[in-house]
Amino acid sequence: MSRPPKSEKWEIVKQTPPGDKKIAVLVDGPNMLRKEFNVKLEYIREPIERLGNVAIAKVFLNTFATDRLLEAIANSGFTPIVTATDIYTTMAVEAIDVVASHKVNVLAIASRHARCAPILRKAKEKGVESISIGFEPGFSTALQNASDYVIKIVTGAGQGR
Repeated sequence: MSRPPKSEKWEIVKQTPPGDKKIAVLVDGPNMLRKEFNVKLEYIREPIERLGNVAIAKVFLNTFATDRLLEAIANSGFTPIVTATDIYTTMAVEAIDVVASHKVNVLAIASRHARCAPILRKAKEKGVESISIGFEPGFSTALQNASDYVIKIVTGAGQGR
């Protein structure tokens, strides 16, 4: 299987799922959308759209999210979910709900944190393919190993490249 061309913003580093897929994309907002990394939601959405149809797209945030960030997320076609509790718990509940509803056949988690690995492992147990999306520094090896497919946002993607 040949790799798709590398873009300046992202690269699929572990094989891609064949055919059209219905994909749920869940984004760990505090981990992925930090100002110092300047990662944009399009860097997450673009490679996913190459793999199939994005049926569900949500960004999980804590109560420190600004109104401007919420608006930018909504304008990017994602649904912002603000939680006063641990976002990983909320993401896990949402992921299992999505998997159990059979609305999608692929679950993509955009995070760099190993706490999301059990979510992907559980999805795989239920017959749903899994994708991890992240970037260096700190893209968890456990998260990458737990997924069927890996999309790595190229370091420096948001820094004028």
